[in-house]
Amino acid sequence: MLILLPVCRNLLSFLRGACSCCRRTMRKQLDHNLTFHKLVAYTIALFTAVHIIAHLCNLEWYNDSQQAADGSLSSILSDLHQDGSNKWLNPIRSNSTTPAYVAFTTIPGLTGVIITVALILMITSSMEFIRRSYFEVFWYTHHLFVIYFAGLVIHGIAGLVRGQTAESLKEHSPEQCARDPTHWGREKRPHCEKPEFGSIPAESWQWVLAPILLYVFERVLRFWRSQQRVVVTKVVMHPSKVLELQMHKKGFSMEVGQYIFINCPSVSRLEWHPFTLTSAPEEEFFSVHIRAAGDWTENLIDTFQQQKPKTPRIEVDGPFGTASEDVFQYEVAMLVGAGIGVTPFASVLKSIWYKFQHADQRLQTKKIYFYWLCRDTGAFAWFNDLLASLEQEMEESGKAGFLNYRLFLTGWDNSIAGQAAFNFDNDTDVVTGLKQKTSFGRPRWCTEFSAVATAHPRSVVGVFLCGPEALAKSLQKCCHQYSSLDPRKVKFYFNKENF
Repeated sequence: MLILLPVCRNLLSFLRGACSCCRRTMRKQLDHNLTFHKLVAYTIALFTAVHIIAHLCNLEWYNDSQQAADGSLSSILSDLHQDGSNKWLNPIRSNSTTPAYVAFTTIPGLTGVIITVALILMITSSMEFIRRSYFEVFWYTHHLFVIYFAGLVIHGIAGLVRGQTAESLKEHSPEQCARDPTHWGREKRPHCEKPEFGSIPAESWQWVLAPILLYVFERVLRFWRSQQRVVVTKVVMHPSKVLELQMHKKGFSMEVGQYIFINCPSVSRLEWHPFTLTSAPEEEFFSVHIRAAGDWTENLIDTFQQQKPKTPRIEVDGPFGTASEDVFQYEVAMLVGAGIGVTPFASVLKSIWYKFQHADQRLQTKKIYFYWLCRDTGAFAWFNDLLASLEQEMEESGKAGFLNYRLFLTGWDNSIAGQAAFNFDNDTDVVTGLKQKTSFGRPRWCTEFSAVATAHPRSVVGVFLCGPEALAKSLQKCCHQYSSLDPRKVKFYFNKENF
């Protein structure tokens, strides 16, 4: 079943590494794993509806055939082998049996109802609003897939769908004998014995066995990895209620832009939530920044703020690959983060800082444009130190033009705007304390893309986003609009974080 393959995250990370030498467009397909997962789910829902309607129609026809006494072909087929043998065709064996009775008392009917309800709950709880606002509902409901697959394997074992046996076909040709069903089994029609029917073997297990085994292996691997000891080395509470956890785990190895799943047993034993790593591969620890955005994250932050003698235990699964891993494979990169969506680019910019520190000649990227959109000024605070260090490091190394960053404040009041205008001539920005001035409002993406295309007329530009879908559509549109049809000129490739 294709539905399981896109959520085998270790498999995707392996394929991403195996495809590192392949064409860029081939690797980018791995970034659409969740889109493919949803597409398969909707396809399953569509064909489930077709399957249910077809069976309901069949049951009605079976019932009509059982009730009929007009000597028609369907009536005669329905009356065959009512002596208790297992050679019948019609599952409705008496006039008092209804289609509803068959649906709720037989194995195919009961399992069909169960897996249909499970499918409906999984799909409805996966809607964007529910997933964003009530992640716990989505998380727990989605694990009904275990019941779904178990029911799918059992669904066909009772043999409700039947066909004429191979032995019966030798003595009864449907094409020839269907013309005169009243003389079946009589000497007048020696080659038209009464047809015998048998159940068609269930084959669903053949289609789901391999993906299920692969997924079970994936889960066992993730469970084993999550049980390895994690040491929380530092806890920092940033403005805007953002919690930073710095951790250490034996054998942990990461790349820029990757993410991990975190579980805190003291908050919930079953819930695992994804967070992008904000540390660089060159650092001796790995870190995440967690913003309060729901019950689980708020409870986690409150747990660490209580200052207990013993730090709450954290379990980590990962890391897993994302589109941001490819950032250093582009000559020019445009990094766009919205709010806490800046986290994957914190890892990228930290790694750049280390590469400058060690004069790494393997860095192929020549220019980075960084855009950060925030609603409030407090969100900038935890990232200011890194940007200030990058500014100083690039000036000292003679590469002041390597990083061009723009900070956009999308929510402000008149006092902030007035203060910024009054101090505009200062060397540093009044909001962030950086040399780069903060812009008020949203970027004009057409202007930004046009400027990048003009500055790099023959470059391949990677556009990376971690942010909302509306912003993704705008950036994707600009990528198509400003990419040249001439393969020798500028080309924009859009990449979005999905987890």
